[in-house]
Amino acid sequence: MQDFIPGQRWISDAELQMGLGTVQACDHRTVTLLFVASGETRVYAKQSAPLTRVQFEAGDEISTQEGWTLRVESVRDADGLLTYVGRGEDGQPAELEEGQLNHNLQLNRPGDRLFSGQIDADKWFELRYRTRQLLTRLCHSDLHGLVGVRTSLIPHQLYIAHEVAKRYAPRVLLADEVGLGKTIEAGLILHQQLLTERAHRVLIVVPDSLLHQWLVEMLRRFNLRFSLFDEERCLAAEESTGLSNPFHSEQLVLCSLDFLTHHPERFAQAVAGEWDLLVVDEAHHLAWSPGHASVEYQQVEMLANHTRGVLLLTATPEQLGKESHFARLRLLDPDRFPSFAAFIEEEQSYEPVAHAIEALLTGQPLDADTALVLRSTLAEGDNETHLNTLMNPAASSEAHALARNALTEHLLDRHGTGRVLFRNTRAAIQGFPERQLLRYPLELPAAYADLLHALQSSAITDPQQLLSPELIYEAETSAKQQHWTAIDPRIDWLIEKLQQLRPHKVLVITHSAVTALAIGQTLQQRSGLHAAVFHEGLSIIERDRAAAYFADPDTGTQALICSEIGSEGRNFQFAHHLILFDLPLNPDLLEQRIGRLDRIGQQNTIQIHLPYLEGSAQAIMAEWYHRGLNAFEHTCPAGHAVFSEVEAALLEALHQIDDGLEDLPALVETTHQHHEALIEAMHRGRDRLLEYNSCRPGLAERLTERAQAHDEPRELIDYLEALFDCFDIDSEPHSDNSQIIRPSDQCTLPGLAHERMTVTADRQTALANEDVQYLSWEHPLVSGAIESVLSSEQGNTALTAMKYAGVRSGTLLLECLFVLEAPANNRLQSSRYLPPTTIRIIIDQQGRDHNDKLAHEQIEQQRQAVDTETATQVVKAYSDEIKGMLQQAEALAQQQAPALLETAQTHTRYTLENELNRLKALQRVNPNVRDSEILFFEQQLEAVSAALGNTKLRLDAQRVIVVT
Repeated sequence: MQDFIPGQRWISDAELQMGLGTVQACDHRTVTLLFVASGETRVYAKQSAPLTRVQFEAGDEISTQEGWTLRVESVRDADGLLTYVGRGEDGQPAELEEGQLNHNLQLNRPGDRLFSGQIDADKWFELRYRTRQLLTRLCHSDLHGLVGVRTSLIPHQLYIAHEVAKRYAPRVLLADEVGLGKTIEAGLILHQQLLTERAHRVLIVVPDSLLHQWLVEMLRRFNLRFSLFDEERCLAAEESTGLSNPFHSEQLVLCSLDFLTHHPERFAQAVAGEWDLLVVDEAHHLAWSPGHASVEYQQVEMLANHTRGVLLLTATPEQLGKESHFARLRLLDPDRFPSFAAFIEEEQSYEPVAHAIEALLTGQPLDADTALVLRSTLAEGDNETHLNTLMNPAASSEAHALARNALTEHLLDRHGTGRVLFRNTRAAIQGFPERQLLRYPLELPAAYADLLHALQSSAITDPQQLLSPELIYEAETSAKQQHWTAIDPRIDWLIEKLQQLRPHKVLVITHSAVTALAIGQTLQQRSGLHAAVFHEGLSIIERDRAAAYFADPDTGTQALICSEIGSEGRNFQFAHHLILFDLPLNPDLLEQRIGRLDRIGQQNTIQIHLPYLEGSAQAIMAEWYHRGLNAFEHTCPAGHAVFSEVEAALLEALHQIDDGLEDLPALVETTHQHHEALIEAMHRGRDRLLEYNSCRPGLAERLTERAQAHDEPRELIDYLEALFDCFDIDSEPHSDNSQIIRPSDQCTLPGLAHERMTVTADRQTALANEDVQYLSWEHPLVSGAIESVLSSEQGNTALTAMKYAGVRSGTLLLECLFVLEAPANNRLQSSRYLPPTTIRIIIDQQGRDHNDKLAHEQIEQQRQAVDTETATQVVKAYSDEIKGMLQQAEALAQQQAPALLETAQTHTRYTLENELNRLKALQRVNPNVRDSEILFFEQQLEAVSAALGNTKLRLDAQRVIVVT
């Protein structure tokens, strides 16, 4: 039993956070301690009190309640109370009674804890060591932040994210065709920028209809918890935080562009939000022309001018015309893109470069013109060498291949808008399904025909109404007449088709919300089908509920009836039947409709069902789309440009109806010719250059292979088992590759909710089961656990026993883990170049190094548990020897440190100088490289080198090993 005397200082082994306690009273059974720092009083049974006496020794530095520090030279014991003798901060002799020790003092240093009897279970030391090793490896990986999220490992997405996320304050336009995953690319970039602390504050601005989709996607796929801001949230933030700018109350904010447009004062606060990254989705809706810019465009422009990094997501630029495309680039860098005329002139110079790249990639012989382009474009000496190799017929095929690759990479790097614009096309990316068009001509109702003939001379001002005749019928007829759903043959056809397709999910899209509501109500009344309806009149939450009801495979509805709003942003690729109840006038809208199902990863052929009324504008439009643009069964990137060319003739045909049908073959042929010419033009010049630069196949495949190798879950599973054991988290099997975890009442892992959670470390299982948490090295639970392990003192002391061949029983070994770490500085990101690096030293009492003979894994396999009381007695009996061994171990670690530092310095110079030199060379020929990027890397090189010069060696953990 321990002796307690009033005035002594003790700590609670179970509640270290309470600081130092002072013995207030004791009797033959109990002892009472006051913990001033926490304001707590505890009464313990003397027989089993979880308390450790606080005793410092010569060489220790201790702090006082008054705030000054004493360096201990000796300790005086008077009737069980200690007085520390030494020198104060001014070097003068001083004394300190233990009662004057700082109440907040905690024994976190391994030496303090070991010699004061705070010895942790050996499993905690093992977890700490494994965590140190993992952290070093993860911080060195350029894939960290890109592969630990709930997404498929798709080459072009990985390539773009890897290329963009590593930049300083990236400002890029993500313009992949529909279905290629622009949102995923943006999420990957955001995730890595946040994880590597290149960004801390992010604002996402999206159309109102996509708010909740972005909110859910960022959380479900990337574990990024964005706060949804509207007027109500802003008012609540102002009231609860007292901040004058509510946008400063959160780091990750998501809001709609409509909200900012309709609340000028909130827009001003958003501009002053000090964001690191701005993300704008559906940026093609921002109207701009040389003479006029919309309010929405001006607002995004102001946000972009006040934010270092900008990601714009947009439909394929060429579909909206070069002027619209230029307007997006101007948002990213107005200095680089000052005028539309200069942009057009510059574009014309890209075609020869694209032709040269195509010749290099396809292995074609270089003609004189191509060789001239290469020589005039690539003036550097190393490129001249590569070109001479390529022109030399005597060079080996391997040398030719290396030269072609090198020249291609240099051309792609130095020319075009590839640094700011990424646009992949379906033609270049594999993995998309086939499309099949199924047309169903239906008889035009007499009531529709009479009405259309009566009105065609008045030239209906909205051509879309001609494609939705039910809207004209409802507007022009009296309430006494039959409702349009009673006379329109598309309704009976739809009911029958849904019955035929059951149980397959079916997406039905129509232009108008009024039509969608009528269809939904009629289906319920006439067939009993409770279809979900999705339209702009619903609140965001109601839209999400409708989409979720449709997506549910067990209890959800078979059909979702969408107005045109359903053709943007949403992803319904679990279905493969699409019914086009009518047709949109805009070819881009048609592509977006089909794109809700036709996405990368879709496993089935897309069945496009098109009912249309014969002898109507619908029949004209169906034929124009199918024969003129081939827009149903293939993507149509030139659709909008063709529409602009023939718009007048097409609208005239739609208004004439019968006469329009007679003139339709000529219109279709004209459309086809325009389409072929534009497609051919888009295969030349800048577009081909962009295609190559948006996903370099060789680099993308190598990235994917590395990511797949990184994806092996076995190591993570082993780590999680050790983690769960230490933190008292119960686990049980759930299904293949999944388990249920549940924290016990004793769980000490911060941030883990006290409820069951189904988890998996297998990517495919996570992708197939959205209700299962995907645990990876980047999941907040795992990264939080890593931080918790390394930021606490738990596991920095241990004692174990083991048999060790060739070493006599009773020998003591000391295993020390030293950490070589640079001063923490998030701005400099020194951890990217020297993550805290572990140096392991293991020595015996004679100072002999056993590091090469006794691997850590060998100890882990053979160690034997030693109870706490015995461990404390061993440390107390051999404290002098252990202290001497610790000094020797530190000396050995100091000898290893310079080599590690030199490696870090070399890595820093290689990484930063190479990137700096590349950017400087690139800037000379490609003005898309910003001065701020170069300045950033110059400052990084200088500052990180200085930080590495201040690196310190710190003892992180020590374990005493008794040979048995």
